[in-house]
Amino acid sequence: MKAVVQRVSQATLTVDGQVRAEVPASGGLVVLVGLDESDKADDRVWMADKVANLRIFPDEAGKMNKSVIEMEGTILLVPNFTVAGDARKGRRPSFDRAMKPERAEPEFEALVEAVRAICPNVSRGVFRAHMHVALVNDGPVTILLDSRAP
Repeated sequence: MKAVVQRVSQATLTVDGQVRAEVPASGGLVVLVGLDESDKADDRVWMADKVANLRIFPDEAGKMNKSVIEMEGTILLVPNFTVAGDARKGRRPSFDRAMKPERAEPEFEALVEAVRAICPNVSRGVFRAHMHVALVNDGPVTILLDSRAP
């Protein structure tokens, strides 16, 4: 499982012109999630814990030392199969390793629930929809996570 985590001061996710999810002006994280065919429950547990507890918000001294939970921020989880793409060879990414939608949708839902069990302020994108995500990256702070990285 891979994720692109962005610290944001606010964000909105729209589908067909309707706002479906957001990170309010109090801030939080936008997390683009790519599921791999080989992902297991352990990957989901690792990712949920890592996203919720990642210390990338400033403390009183200005150091990145607080989590989204401590900041009482919101996590916006966005299903995004392109994050699972492989662009190492050629010029067009391969999505052969991306989890098929029939398996990916329940796995994404399980990830949402796993994150929500740790952090109560969770909103989510719409699986298999064309989404528009507007965000204000704070910092900018962007972190890449891979549950399979050693």
